Amino acid sequence: MPFTTLISPAEVAAHLDDPDWVIVDCRFSLADTEKGRRDYLASHIPGALYAHLDEDLSSQVIPGQTGRHPLPAIGDFAQTVSSWGIDARVQVIAYDDASSVYAGRLWWMLRWLDHDAVAVLDGDWRHWQQAGYPTRSGTETRARRTFTPRPRPERLATAAEIAARLDDNALLLIDVRAEDRYRGENETLDARGGHIPGARSAPYSLNLDADGRYLPADELRARYEALLGDRPAEEAIFYCGSGVSAAHDLIALEYAGLGAGRLYVGSWSEWITDPERPVATGAKP
Repeated sequence: MPFTTLISPAEVAAHLDDPDWVIVDCRFSLADTEKGRRDYLASHIPGALYAHLDEDLSSQVIPGQTGRHPLPAIGDFAQTVSSWGIDARVQVIAYDDASSVYAGRLWWMLRWLDHDAVAVLDGDWRHWQQAGYPTRSGTETRARRTFTPRPRPERLATAAEIAARLDDNALLLIDVRAEDRYRGENETLDARGGHIPGARSAPYSLNLDADGRYLPADELRARYEALLGDRPAEEAIFYCGSGVSAAHDLIALEYAGLGAGRLYVGSWSEWITDPERPVATGAKP
């Protein structure tokens, strides 16, 4: 059975020499966009390739139109994934050093394109090191394979859809950013603070225990059942600042056995590019 949500360091270590496993290092820092690459070159899981959030998992920002991390063209991303040696037979493992905030973006993109055999390293790079598993420095390469994308449009939500449904009581929007950013306070990443009217605040950080690992599945299930009420996960739309950290919740949702939610990839940074779109502030939806 493939790993489709979380995987432990021990399980990854047991497959380091498996030709049908590809490990991708997704370390990144918004404050220093080359730090992740430098850290990868200095030390990484043996065999791991490097994925840069801005270069590999996003396309170029169009000021006034897109959010901070728009999706790359499907064809371009398929070529990148192929160059990593990934095809339909491959088990992909993504990791970072931020409790899977960035690795989750790759996880979601592959799931969106119908590659289910992808999981994130629970406990991330830090726990790999703490456990004393092997590391390597420098660059890595893999023999090219052919990745065939099959988009699942039902996994996506758009600004147009959300704007058209703001008065629809059936719309379930979940904002996974920190509570202060949701309220419109301490906004340092985007030009305007607040949240999409009607969105509920549910910070992704509450998915984690004190060691930065995901909570047990039953605890996550209780958390999300309270958010979903009587609605299926497939009706919930998750967003964050730029379509990265919200994937963290989508992993948690599936790990809890509740199904696949939807991602508004443009998220808050795209929503506020149009001054006609309404904005709410404060603690209430």
